[in-house]
Amino acid sequence: MRNEYLDQVQEQQQRVEVDLKARKMASNMAAMPQQVAVRRGARGGGQRPPDMPGSNAVDVRITGFWRWRTVVVPPNAYVVHTRRGHDKPLHMGLGVSFPFNPATDSFLVVPGAMQTILINAHCICRELQGLLVQGYVQWIIEDFSTAYKKLDFTDAEDPMRVVNLQLREQAEAAIKDKVATMSIDAVLSDKQPIMEELTARLRQLAEGAGDSDKGLGLRIVTVQIKEAVVSSARLWESLQKPFRAERERVARLAGLETEEALSRRELEVSQERERSRLETEGALALLRSRKEAEAYDREQAERLRRQQREEEDALNLAAVRQQSTLQYVELEKARLEVETELARRKHELEAAQRQREALAGIAVLDVEHDASNRQARVELELLEARQRVLNGLSPANLQAKLVELLPTIAEKLPQPQELRSVSIGMGAGPQEGQALATLVAQMMTLVKALNPESGVPPKKTELVQGPPAP
Repeated sequence: MRNEYLDQVQEQQQRVEVDLKARKMASNMAAMPQQVAVRRGARGGGQRPPDMPGSNAVDVRITGFWRWRTVVVPPNAYVVHTRRGHDKPLHMGLGVSFPFNPATDSFLVVPGAMQTILINAHCICRELQGLLVQGYVQWIIEDFSTAYKKLDFTDAEDPMRVVNLQLREQAEAAIKDKVATMSIDAVLSDKQPIMEELTARLRQLAEGAGDSDKGLGLRIVTVQIKEAVVSSARLWESLQKPFRAERERVARLAGLETEEALSRRELEVSQERERSRLETEGALALLRSRKEAEAYDREQAERLRRQQREEEDALNLAAVRQQSTLQYVELEKARLEVETELARRKHELEAAQRQREALAGIAVLDVEHDASNRQARVELELLEARQRVLNGLSPANLQAKLVELLPTIAEKLPQPQELRSVSIGMGAGPQEGQALATLVAQMMTLVKALNPESGVPPKKTELVQGPPAP
């Protein structure tokens, strides 16, 4: 039988490791153009030249050229700088930058950040059963002057790889030693003894238990045990069976108790419900009979009241009908009288209308005669006024008006094509005035002849010829 829980734990651990490696690889690829390999250079040795870039976790920049170079160290990295002919380092500390001569100098750069070690210890417990114990250890460099002497930081790719590997082996060995003395139940139920043993051993190894000469210059920050898994699936099932059986028994008992309590409660509820139903039905039956009796009494009283009301209505209706008949007879008599009176008045109105029409016709004729008479009188008066005006015109008035109209008449006469002058008389002078008078007299005669209505009889005009001109 396969242990699915163990497979899940291992898969999760592998996924964590892959994620950490992926992050580290991405970080190294991003920082590769600016990083320099962590190395320990020596003149004439087989180490990588200081100016050759590498791929590590420390971003070291080297500026300048030839012998006049400067090493710029980030603030979170330890560095130790040595020179040929000097028994002690020239520069050592956290984030110390310094001038560098490739011919005589060498330096070592180590990350100062906290490191995390993942632990997967396959152990055998006291019952000779396989267990997988997972945990992690976090540590940092506390005394770099001691650490760089006792630990190997020369890996160009990962300066901490060797140290982490050594500490991981020490931790797995400590976990295996401790688990070998414990039962499987103690390992699965309480992981505190394993953490205490692992912390004590790692601190003794890294910190030297108070003696700086025996330590490695490191400090253990924390130690944690995450998981302890039984390797055998059958044993894991067997270990779970008692607890599962106990839980199942408790659950079954709780279910039985619940079912019993529910059955008892359901019986009580059903009895109470039946009793309530019977009481309710009795109360309803009593109330129904009472309501039916009241309804019957109401119906009988209503029927009696309706019968009495119908008899009263019948008597009232007979009296009303008799009274209505008498009133109808009286109304018929009154209607006949009114119709007779209306007929009489109608005849009278028709006679009066005919008389008014006759009088109106006579009055119209009188008015027409009066109007015609008035019109005739007005016409006569107009003719008389016109005749008086015509009679009032004298010859002198006519001559004056003719003189006034002469320019107008002369303007309307056609223009003569030629002018001929005939002189009749003795000569110029007084004869010209006589000729003009003669012409006016002739014009007056012509006007009177054309206007016979003036009432003045035309006079006979004679042309008086004067003596011939000399």
